[in-house]
Amino acid sequence: MGEDNKKGHLIEAPEEKAYLIGLNLSRGETAEEETQRSLEELAELVEACGGQTLGGTYQNRPAPDPSTYIGRGKLEEASREAESLGCTTLVFDDELSGSQMRNIQEVSKLKVLDRTSVILDIFANRAQSKEGKLQVELAQYEYRLSRVQLINESMDRLGGG
Repeated sequence: MGEDNKKGHLIEAPEEKAYLIGLNLSRGETAEEETQRSLEELAELVEACGGQTLGGTYQNRPAPDPSTYIGRGKLEEASREAESLGCTTLVFDDELSGSQMRNIQEVSKLKVLDRTSVILDIFANRAQSKEGKLQVELAQYEYRLSRVQLINESMDRLGGG
């Protein structure tokens, strides 16, 4: 996959060591079990595109934190744990905005992916035909473009004329 990585793949073969992060927004007896199952599924997705999951955690919150998804304190704790395990990537079990990705990367100093980018990477790895590969590549570019546009919007709010 090393050569294919130049085509836009996000997860590189065995060197990529992932730490999974989820968010439990629900309350009740089965809420935490559902969050755990979702993280287990995410671990399988990471494995399907050649990564290795070394650990993970989740945060109980009533709503996602607008800037770091799980809150700065939990993010710092998860980043330290990921580094101690030798992880190179944080993989979030939800779709992140461009500003969230940027903020998380600034705090953690690690590569940041979300569930959607992992799924797109699986499609990229498995595309056989030239048309299929082009469709997946287009989907990846459209996904990344939406993240860049969100970052630009947040930068516009900083002022300037």
